[in-house]
Amino acid sequence: MPNGSLDSCLFQEKVLDWKVRYQIALGIARGLSYLHEKCRDCIIHCDVKPENILLDTDFCPKVADFGLAKLVGRDFSRVLTTMRGT
Repeated sequence: MPNGSLDSCLFQEKVLDWKVRYQIALGIARGLSYLHEKCRDCIIHCDVKPENILLDTDFCPKVADFGLAKLVGRDFSRVLTTMRGT
């Protein structure tokens, strides 16, 4: 991705303005909401961290690295207490 990961942007000398920060946070929330609510089976990422958020040319965030992700059927009613990520 052209702007790398969120992690790399957080530790640059150039500070992102508040509008861009807000759009990144909102985009991440929308992406996770889609995975949890809109997919046929609920997808729990389990490893959301700045290194796993990639930024395109317009700083639009993309959730990446689904290596620890879990699929949970829509009929699953228990609280997920045993899943762990970083």
